[in-house]
Amino acid sequence: MPTQEQESISTVKSYTREDWQGGYTSLKEEYDYWIDDIEGEIPPELEGTLFRNGPGLFDINGQKIHHPFDGDGMISRITFTHGKAHYSNRFVRTEGYIQEQKAGKILYRGVFGTQKRGGMLANIFDFKIKNIANTNIIYWGGKLLALWEAAEPHILDPNTLETLGKEYFHGALSEGEAFGAHPHFDSNCVRDDGNPCMVNFSIKPGVLTTITIFELDVSGKVIRKHAHKVPGFCFIHDFAITENYCIFFQNPVKFNPIPFALGMRGAGECIKFQTNQPTRIIVIPRQPNSMVDKAEILEIQSGFVFHHANAFEKNGEIIVDSICYENLPEVEPNSDFRQTDFAALKPGQLWRFNLNLTDKIVNRELIESRSCEFPSLHPNKVGREYRYLYMSAAHEETGNAPLQAFVKVDLETGKKILWSAAPKGFTSEPIFVPRANAAGEDDGWVLGLIYNSQHHRSHIIILDAKDLTVVTKLHLQHHVPYGLHGNFVNQVFI
Repeated sequence: MPTQEQESISTVKSYTREDWQGGYTSLKEEYDYWIDDIEGEIPPELEGTLFRNGPGLFDINGQKIHHPFDGDGMISRITFTHGKAHYSNRFVRTEGYIQEQKAGKILYRGVFGTQKRGGMLANIFDFKIKNIANTNIIYWGGKLLALWEAAEPHILDPNTLETLGKEYFHGALSEGEAFGAHPHFDSNCVRDDGNPCMVNFSIKPGVLTTITIFELDVSGKVIRKHAHKVPGFCFIHDFAITENYCIFFQNPVKFNPIPFALGMRGAGECIKFQTNQPTRIIVIPRQPNSMVDKAEILEIQSGFVFHHANAFEKNGEIIVDSICYENLPEVEPNSDFRQTDFAALKPGQLWRFNLNLTDKIVNRELIESRSCEFPSLHPNKVGREYRYLYMSAAHEETGNAPLQAFVKVDLETGKKILWSAAPKGFTSEPIFVPRANAAGEDDGWVLGLIYNSQHHRSHIIILDAKDLTVVTKLHLQHHVPYGLHGNFVNQVFI
């Protein structure tokens, strides 16, 4: 039995909610400078640019937004070149951002509950949603694109981060058509003679939901596009790919549009998780002209998935690794996300699903029970069998808590390595960057943006991907709000 002293130590949290809240402070300034406050040395062979996207504003002239997912997109760019690093950030100049900054007040309803002032009468039957471009940032086909899954991408100048307009991929997208915020990059596409391609999707929900799959070549041209209808309402944020399939988890949720139409709630507040319904796995062939081109649907125990780590085909089965939650916490109209009670929520955990399409059987296995999110892996292993996975994670092994650490999982041996920024540090999505001419799958670095609550500043951490030891810390002059997704590219932009 533990002693009384041990019991008291074990109940001490690795964080305080007040410290965590600091990362949800608006950053209204835009910066452009060389980073000179550095611990250690930047690896001279680390050449390229880390792009990050996420909400940068949590209020408009003091009027608070209801949920961080409704915040305007802000791009951070960290450029590494010749052993030096440069930081700059800029808001995506969407139509809504420009209008609201000029007016000094909220003019648009947000998907996750942000409302215009004036109550129900000011919001009733107003279905116009602001494209906030706040979820991901990719560089593909020579273009830097800020993504938000409910509308078309915005094009940015990679050197200045200036907003140039919207991207329609030579007419493959129509105005306002959705283009997902979670594309996946197939480094060796079997349908394109081994050339890379980007795979993405869009959702048009309804009684029958339409899932449209896009595949783009290296020039940014849509070379394959096919749509599939599946029964029921779909709330899907991410998907996974293999060499031959796209895999979607249809979370068991119900959408009641009436409170949204009447101006009482945001659309996201009208989604209710159905604990008595199964989660459905939708498997769609990437080759639409194949003999079996219809979607296969399998059912598993009820649960909710935001993000998938990876998927691949092996021994006639499809293996999918995903971050799974017991349910989807509801967004309440009068709630304050800054007062989140982490202990009352179930953690996200890493599960492996083995899909047998022939027998319509799914077997699952818990891989990582620690609360975790934002998986990252070697870019050449996307859609293929892989060994190493990096995730943002809680400091403690059990329970739910803010993300304060990075964990490396060896999927072959089961070995796990943890690097923690607790108690004052809070992590975001890790990005694995392979070393040029790497000797192995984990030969490279893990890059992360860490919020330091003690100094209300952020720093970029460079970890050795083999053992998660610290290589370099680059201290910024300010904080960067908690972000969502980003990517590293080998091109140098300043």
